Amino acid sequence: MATPIKEWSKLEVRAVVRFLFSKGTKPSEIHKQIAETYGEGAMSRSRVYQWCTWFGEGRTSLGDEPKSGRPKTSTNEENTTRVDELIRCDRRMKISEIALKLEIPKSTVHEIVHDTLGYRKVSARWVPKMLTEDHSFKGLKFRNAFCSDANKTMGMRIRRILV
Repeated sequence: MATPIKEWSKLEVRAVVRFLFSKGTKPSEIHKQIAETYGEGAMSRSRVYQWCTWFGEGRTSLGDEPKSGRPKTSTNEENTTRVDELIRCDRRMKISEIALKLEIPKSTVHEIVHDTLGYRKVSARWVPKMLTEDHSFKGLKFRNAFCSDANKTMGMRIRRILV
């Protein structure tokens, strides 16, 4: 008995089904051979029967048929650019405000802002998720300046209390 193939693609298994079906092998035997060669998770028995039916009806394509449904229209390059421009103009703008201005759904704006552009809210402002070293260096300088000012102020208050 041969060792099962660990890595396989759907197209590869479908090609095997087509090959064995064209040789006249029964679908139950095809499933048995696929399970032995590729493992139990490669293709279910009902799917083997379905593909055999399709090949018997004259299908030649191994790929998936195009899915029906409405294509995405709001998440496009134009809307992504417009959302990015609005955020750069006013980093405190809310997703609902952006959606109203651009007249697109809030869910689409949320997807564009978080997934496509990679922004997140920090202190009510949109900032990139991945900060560069330049960003962190500026923050460090600000933090050091703030802490030194706070130390001076605290020292003056303590002196006033003690005197």
